[in-house]
Amino acid sequence: MCRLAAYVGEEVLLSNILIHPINSLVNQSMNARESEIRTNGDGFGVGWYNPEISTDPALFTSISPAWNDRNLLSLADKIKSPCFFAHVRAASEGGVTQYNCHPFVYGNWMMMHNGGINDFVRVKRHIRHLLDDDVYNWIKGETDSEHLFALFIQMGKDRDLTTYNAVANLVSDVFKQLDEIISEFGTPGNSYLNICVTDGERIFASRYCSDRRFRPESMHYSAGSSFGLYKGRYRMRQQKRGHKRCMLITSEKLTNFSTQWHRIPRHHLLMTNRRLDIDFRAL
Repeated sequence: MCRLAAYVGEEVLLSNILIHPINSLVNQSMNARESEIRTNGDGFGVGWYNPEISTDPALFTSISPAWNDRNLLSLADKIKSPCFFAHVRAASEGGVTQYNCHPFVYGNWMMMHNGGINDFVRVKRHIRHLLDDDVYNWIKGETDSEHLFALFIQMGKDRDLTTYNAVANLVSDVFKQLDEIISEFGTPGNSYLNICVTDGERIFASRYCSDRRFRPESMHYSAGSSFGLYKGRYRMRQQKRGHKRCMLITSEKLTNFSTQWHRIPRHHLLMTNRRLDIDFRAL
């Protein structure tokens, strides 16, 4: 399974999340702790927002392993952002190409995914049949993840997505639509849909399996005053007043400070924003 990390809050160097922690995303690309698939070396991607320049995110993807890409190591030490996504890939559907690397970007929206759509090869054409030409032609790769995002964009076209509930309803409806397609055209099995989606101001992160008898893949979150180097180790700092200034959402805990991390409940959607309001929605 792929590994991912999402951040929102005060500006932070990307390297503080992606490179330096003891279980950073780069380290997870070599040796994941919370996955049966230990190596995620089939490419990576980073997407980040700079609100002073554009509401659309910047994107950098590569088919190199994250641990062996000098450009990533250099850029992450020079770029600050108040909201960014990062993803390391273990290829399932689709070959090792830049078009198949997460995150995926459409306008000001960005999405990444850990898991898989059940029987995707058989249901792929039926997902595409639901797409208008502009969304259909936007797809460049072969992954189930990009098709999942395309369905999100298509079904969100005529909705006002300015509220938490509207986006939460959209995510729920997309998952239900996938279940219906698989039920009609596919074969029985589980879809694992841990996704993160953002517009640069809000992050929506799911921990979901289509069969509630099964445990979804791991997904954690941690909030505090700042994340960085403190007393020789990277950690989430907590001010005495409890004022939150940043949040991390990750496939795996980045540090060994287990009390700082919480699991997103099974079959739930976590919702947060730049003010670090936190809410959950059952899926």
